[in-house]
Amino acid sequence: MNTSMKSVSEFVLHCVVDSSQKDYTIAGLIFIYLTSLSSNLLVILVIMQNHQLKTPMFLLIATLAILDLLNSTNLIPRMLAALISDYLAVPYGPCLLQIHVEAHILIVGTLVISLMAIDRYVAVVYPLRYPSLITNQTILVCLLLTNAIAVVFIIPLTVLLTELPFCQGNVLSSCFCDYSTMVQKSCTEDPKYLSYLSSLTVVFVIGPLLLILSSYFRITLAALQISSTEERKKVFSTCLTHLLVVCTIYVPMILLYLLPGTGIILSTEAYNSLVMVGNTVPPMLNPIIYSFRNKEIKTSLNKIFMWRMAGKN
Repeated sequence: MNTSMKSVSEFVLHCVVDSSQKDYTIAGLIFIYLTSLSSNLLVILVIMQNHQLKTPMFLLIATLAILDLLNSTNLIPRMLAALISDYLAVPYGPCLLQIHVEAHILIVGTLVISLMAIDRYVAVVYPLRYPSLITNQTILVCLLLTNAIAVVFIIPLTVLLTELPFCQGNVLSSCFCDYSTMVQKSCTEDPKYLSYLSSLTVVFVIGPLLLILSSYFRITLAALQISSTEERKKVFSTCLTHLLVVCTIYVPMILLYLLPGTGIILSTEAYNSLVMVGNTVPPMLNPIIYSFRNKEIKTSLNKIFMWRMAGKN
Protein backbone atom coordinates (compact mmCIF):
# COMPACT_ATOMS: atom_id res chain seq x y z
CA MET A 1 0.00 0.00 0.00
CA ASN A 2 1.48 3.33 -1.06
CA THR A 3 1.66 6.10 1.48
CA SER A 4 2.78 9.62 0.79
CA MET A 5 5.47 11.23 2.81
CA LYS A 6 2.88 13.52 4.41
CA SER A 7 1.39 10.47 6.19
CA VAL A 8 4.80 9.48 7.57
CA SER A 9 5.03 10.99 11.03
CA GLU A 10 8.56 9.79 11.76
CA PHE A 11 11.60 8.01 10.37
CA VAL A 12 13.51 5.26 12.12
CA LEU A 13 17.31 5.42 11.90
CA HIS A 14 19.05 2.04 11.90
CA CYS A 15 22.74 2.87 12.18
CA VAL A 16 24.35 -0.28 10.81
CA VAL A 17 27.97 -0.72 11.93
CA ASP A 18 30.15 -3.73 12.69
CA SER A 19 28.84 -5.04 16.02
CA SER A 20 32.36 -5.79 17.25
CA GLN A 21 33.34 -2.14 16.63
CA LYS A 22 30.18 -0.53 18.01
CA ASP A 23 31.56 0.39 21.46
CA TYR A 24 34.75 1.78 19.90
CA THR A 25 32.67 3.79 17.42
CA ILE A 26 30.57 5.32 20.22
CA ALA A 27 33.69 6.17 22.25
CA GLY A 28 35.36 7.61 19.14
CA LEU A 29 32.37 9.82 18.31
CA ILE A 30 32.23 11.15 21.89
CA PHE A 31 35.95 11.98 21.73
CA ILE A 32 35.58 13.64 18.32
CA TYR A 33 32.59 15.68 19.48
CA LEU A 34 34.22 16.94 22.68
CA THR A 35 37.47 17.74 20.84
CA SER A 36 35.60 19.51 18.05
CA LEU A 37 33.56 21.60 20.49
CA SER A 38 36.50 22.64 22.67
CA SER A 39 38.98 23.33 19.85
CA ASN A 40 36.57 25.29 17.66
CA LEU A 41 35.30 27.33 20.61
CA LEU A 42 38.91 28.08 21.55
CA VAL A 43 39.73 29.30 18.02
CA ILE A 44 36.64 31.55 18.02
CA LEU A 45 37.52 32.89 21.48
CA VAL A 46 41.12 33.63 20.48
CA ILE A 47 40.05 35.53 17.36
CA MET A 48 37.37 37.50 19.26
CA GLN A 49 39.74 38.53 22.06
CA ASN A 50 42.74 39.49 19.95
CA HIS A 51 42.15 42.75 18.05
CA GLN A 52 45.15 42.00 15.81
CA LEU A 53 43.32 38.94 14.51
CA LYS A 54 40.22 40.86 13.43
CA THR A 55 41.28 40.77 9.78
CA PRO A 56 39.49 39.35 6.71
CA MET A 57 41.34 36.01 6.79
CA PHE A 58 40.72 35.44 10.48
CA LEU A 59 37.05 36.37 10.07
CA LEU A 60 36.86 33.53 7.56
CA ILE A 61 38.69 31.17 9.93
CA ALA A 62 36.25 32.08 12.71
CA THR A 63 33.32 31.48 10.34
CA LEU A 64 34.71 28.06 9.43
CA ALA A 65 35.02 27.25 13.15
CA ILE A 66 31.37 28.25 13.69
CA LEU A 67 30.31 26.04 10.78
CA ASP A 68 32.34 23.14 12.21
CA LEU A 69 30.65 23.61 15.58
CA LEU A 70 27.21 23.59 13.97
CA ASN A 71 28.08 20.58 11.81
CA SER A 72 29.29 18.49 14.76
CA THR A 73 26.28 19.45 16.90
CA ASN A 74 23.86 18.78 14.06
CA LEU A 75 25.17 15.27 13.36
CA ILE A 76 27.09 13.61 16.19
CA PRO A 77 24.46 13.61 19.00
CA ARG A 78 21.95 11.93 16.69
CA MET A 79 24.58 9.47 15.46
CA LEU A 80 25.32 8.53 19.07
CA ALA A 81 21.63 8.16 19.88
CA ALA A 82 21.11 5.94 16.81
CA LEU A 83 24.10 3.76 17.72
CA ILE A 84 23.12 3.37 21.36
CA SER A 85 19.45 2.60 20.71
CA ASP A 86 19.95 0.58 17.46
CA TYR A 87 16.63 1.88 16.16
CA LEU A 88 16.04 5.59 16.74
CA ALA A 89 12.68 7.18 15.91
CA VAL A 90 13.04 10.75 14.64
CA PRO A 91 9.94 12.91 14.01
CA TYR A 92 9.35 14.02 10.44
CA GLY A 93 10.01 17.74 11.08
CA PRO A 94 13.35 17.40 12.95
CA CYS A 95 14.56 14.90 10.35
CA LEU A 96 13.96 17.36 7.51
CA LEU A 97 15.51 20.14 9.58
CA GLN A 98 18.71 18.11 10.02
CA ILE A 99 18.97 17.59 6.25
CA HIS A 100 18.32 21.30 5.67
CA VAL A 101 20.98 22.39 8.18
CA GLU A 102 23.55 19.91 6.84
CA ALA A 103 23.02 21.10 3.26
CA HIS A 104 23.27 24.73 4.37
CA ILE A 105 26.55 24.08 6.22
CA LEU A 106 27.99 22.21 3.23
CA ILE A 107 27.19 24.99 0.75
CA VAL A 108 28.37 27.82 2.99
CA GLY A 109 31.47 25.83 4.00
CA THR A 110 32.68 25.25 0.44
CA LEU A 111 32.05 28.90 -0.41
CA VAL A 112 33.97 30.05 2.69
CA ILE A 113 37.08 28.04 1.80
CA SER A 114 36.74 29.44 -1.72
CA LEU A 115 36.79 32.94 -0.20
CA MET A 116 39.93 31.95 1.70
CA ALA A 117 41.60 30.99 -1.57
CA ILE A 118 40.51 34.29 -3.16
CA ASP A 119 41.85 36.19 -0.13
CA ARG A 120 45.28 34.56 -0.50
CA TYR A 121 45.20 35.02 -4.28
CA VAL A 122 44.68 38.78 -4.00
CA ALA A 123 47.22 39.05 -1.13
CA VAL A 124 49.98 37.34 -3.14
CA VAL A 125 49.22 38.32 -6.74
CA TYR A 126 47.92 41.86 -6.09
CA PRO A 127 49.48 42.83 -2.72
CA LEU A 128 49.21 46.58 -3.26
CA ARG A 129 45.49 46.36 -4.01
CA TYR A 130 44.73 43.92 -1.18
CA PRO A 131 43.90 46.52 1.54
CA SER A 132 41.34 48.22 -0.70
CA LEU A 133 39.84 45.06 -2.24
CA ILE A 134 39.69 42.72 0.76
CA THR A 135 38.27 44.39 3.86
CA ASN A 136 36.27 43.16 6.86
CA GLN A 137 33.19 44.80 5.39
CA THR A 138 33.73 43.01 2.06
CA ILE A 139 34.07 39.66 3.84
CA LEU A 140 30.93 40.24 5.93
CA VAL A 141 28.93 41.09 2.80
CA CYS A 142 30.28 37.95 1.10
CA LEU A 143 29.32 35.82 4.11
CA LEU A 144 25.78 37.21 4.02
CA LEU A 145 25.62 36.41 0.31
CA THR A 146 26.85 32.83 0.84
CA ASN A 147 24.09 32.23 3.40
CA ALA A 148 21.48 33.76 1.09
CA ILE A 149 22.70 31.59 -1.79
CA ALA A 150 22.50 28.50 0.43
CA VAL A 151 18.91 29.29 1.44
CA VAL A 152 17.81 29.83 -2.17
CA PHE A 153 19.31 26.58 -3.44
CA ILE A 154 18.17 24.45 -0.49
CA ILE A 155 14.49 25.41 -0.76
CA PRO A 156 13.95 23.19 -3.88
CA LEU A 157 15.67 20.33 -2.02
CA THR A 158 13.18 20.68 0.82
CA VAL A 159 10.27 20.80 -1.63
CA LEU A 160 11.50 17.61 -3.31
CA LEU A 161 11.70 15.89 0.07
CA THR A 162 8.08 16.70 0.85
CA GLU A 163 7.05 15.12 -2.47
CA LEU A 164 8.77 11.77 -1.90
CA PRO A 165 6.35 8.83 -1.70
CA PHE A 166 7.20 6.01 0.74
CA CYS A 167 5.75 2.54 0.34
CA GLN A 168 8.54 0.40 1.82
CA GLY A 169 8.35 1.55 5.42
CA ASN A 170 10.17 4.35 7.17
CA VAL A 171 13.36 2.63 8.40
CA LEU A 172 16.51 4.29 7.05
CA SER A 173 19.81 2.37 7.10
CA SER A 174 21.64 5.51 8.11
CA CYS A 175 23.15 7.07 11.24
CA PHE A 176 21.40 10.40 10.65
CA CYS A 177 18.70 11.83 8.41
CA ASP A 178 20.20 11.82 4.93
CA TYR A 179 18.63 13.02 1.67
CA SER A 180 20.09 10.37 -0.64
CA THR A 181 19.15 7.56 1.77
CA MET A 182 15.57 8.83 1.80
CA VAL A 183 15.45 8.92 -1.99
CA GLN A 184 16.77 5.35 -2.18
CA LYS A 185 14.17 4.24 0.39
CA SER A 186 11.28 5.89 -1.44
CA CYS A 187 9.24 4.11 -4.09
CA THR A 188 9.86 6.53 -6.94
CA GLU A 189 12.23 6.22 -9.87
CA ASP A 190 11.84 9.81 -11.01
CA PRO A 191 15.41 11.01 -11.73
CA LYS A 192 14.66 14.59 -10.65
CA TYR A 193 15.20 13.76 -6.99
CA LEU A 194 18.83 12.69 -7.44
CA SER A 195 19.46 14.98 -10.42
CA TYR A 196 19.00 18.09 -8.31
CA LEU A 197 21.36 16.70 -5.66
CA SER A 198 23.93 15.98 -8.38
CA SER A 199 23.55 19.53 -9.70
CA LEU A 200 24.17 20.95 -6.22
CA THR A 201 27.25 18.76 -5.93
CA VAL A 202 28.69 20.03 -9.21
CA VAL A 203 27.97 23.69 -8.42
CA PHE A 204 28.93 23.80 -4.74
CA VAL A 205 31.47 20.98 -4.40
CA ILE A 206 33.27 20.50 -7.73
CA GLY A 207 33.00 24.19 -8.73
CA PRO A 208 34.64 25.61 -5.57
CA LEU A 209 37.32 22.89 -5.68
CA LEU A 210 38.33 23.89 -9.21
CA LEU A 211 38.38 27.56 -8.16
CA ILE A 212 40.57 26.75 -5.14
CA LEU A 213 43.04 24.65 -7.13
CA SER A 214 43.35 27.25 -9.89
CA SER A 215 43.84 30.02 -7.31
CA TYR A 216 46.62 28.16 -5.52
CA PHE A 217 48.28 27.26 -8.81
CA ARG A 218 48.42 30.96 -9.65
CA ILE A 219 49.60 31.76 -6.10
CA THR A 220 52.43 29.21 -6.45
CA LEU A 221 53.62 30.81 -9.69
CA ALA A 222 53.56 34.26 -8.08
CA ALA A 223 55.33 33.03 -4.93
CA LEU A 224 58.18 31.51 -6.94
CA GLN A 225 58.90 34.98 -8.32
CA ILE A 226 59.33 36.51 -4.82
CA SER A 227 63.01 37.31 -4.29
CA SER A 228 62.92 37.13 -0.49
CA THR A 229 63.33 33.55 0.73
CA GLU A 230 61.64 34.39 4.04
CA GLU A 231 58.59 35.91 2.34
CA ARG A 232 58.38 32.99 -0.06
CA LYS A 233 58.40 30.52 2.84
CA LYS A 234 55.69 32.53 4.60
CA VAL A 235 53.43 32.41 1.52
CA PHE A 236 53.91 28.67 1.06
CA SER A 237 53.34 28.01 4.78
CA THR A 238 50.04 29.92 4.76
CA CYS A 239 48.90 28.21 1.56
CA LEU A 240 49.82 24.78 2.92
CA THR A 241 47.65 25.40 5.99
CA HIS A 242 44.65 26.26 3.83
CA LEU A 243 45.26 23.32 1.49
CA LEU A 244 45.38 20.94 4.46
CA VAL A 245 41.96 22.21 5.52
CA VAL A 246 40.69 21.80 1.94
CA CYS A 247 41.97 18.20 1.94
CA THR A 248 40.24 17.34 5.24
CA ILE A 249 36.95 18.58 3.79
CA TYR A 250 37.19 17.29 0.24
CA VAL A 251 39.00 13.94 0.46
CA PRO A 252 36.25 12.13 2.46
CA MET A 253 33.58 13.83 0.34
CA ILE A 254 35.22 12.75 -2.93
CA LEU A 255 35.65 9.17 -1.66
CA LEU A 256 31.93 8.97 -0.86
CA TYR A 257 31.10 9.88 -4.47
CA LEU A 258 34.09 8.28 -6.19
CA LEU A 259 34.00 4.74 -4.78
CA PRO A 260 30.40 3.94 -5.85
CA GLY A 261 31.05 5.62 -9.21
CA THR A 262 34.03 3.36 -9.93
CA GLY A 263 31.97 0.22 -9.38
CA ILE A 264 33.25 -0.45 -5.85
CA ILE A 265 30.27 -1.65 -3.86
CA LEU A 266 30.47 -0.87 -0.17
CA SER A 267 28.55 -2.75 2.46
CA THR A 268 26.09 -0.76 4.55
CA GLU A 269 28.48 -0.97 7.51
CA ALA A 270 31.45 0.29 5.45
CA TYR A 271 29.42 3.07 3.86
CA ASN A 272 28.07 4.27 7.23
CA SER A 273 31.59 4.20 8.68
CA LEU A 274 32.91 6.29 5.79
CA VAL A 275 30.01 8.73 6.13
CA MET A 276 30.67 9.10 9.86
CA VAL A 277 34.39 9.71 9.36
CA GLY A 278 33.82 12.12 6.47
CA ASN A 279 31.29 14.21 8.38
CA THR A 280 32.80 14.25 11.88
CA VAL A 281 36.61 14.21 11.57
CA PRO A 282 37.12 17.41 9.45
CA PRO A 283 35.38 19.70 12.01
CA MET A 284 37.75 18.29 14.64
CA LEU A 285 40.91 18.59 12.53
CA ASN A 286 40.39 22.08 11.09
CA PRO A 287 40.96 24.06 14.33
CA ILE A 288 43.89 21.79 15.24
CA ILE A 289 45.52 22.51 11.86
CA TYR A 290 45.08 26.27 12.31
CA SER A 291 46.31 26.13 15.92
CA PHE A 292 49.54 24.36 15.01
CA ARG A 293 50.26 25.94 11.63
CA ASN A 294 49.12 29.53 12.12
CA LYS A 295 51.70 31.59 14.00
CA GLU A 296 49.24 34.29 15.12
CA ILE A 297 46.73 31.82 16.58
CA LYS A 298 49.49 29.77 18.19
CA THR A 299 50.94 32.90 19.83
CA SER A 300 47.52 34.01 21.09
CA LEU A 301 46.83 30.55 22.53
CA ASN A 302 50.17 30.57 24.34
CA LYS A 303 49.37 34.01 25.82
CA ILE A 304 45.98 32.80 27.08
CA PHE A 305 47.47 29.70 28.73
CA MET A 306 50.38 31.66 30.22
CA TRP A 307 47.96 34.28 31.59
CA ARG A 308 45.80 31.59 33.21
CA MET A 309 48.84 29.83 34.67
CA ALA A 310 50.08 33.14 36.09
CA GLY A 311 46.63 33.81 37.57
CA LYS A 312 46.63 30.47 39.36
CA ASN A 313 50.06 31.16 40.83
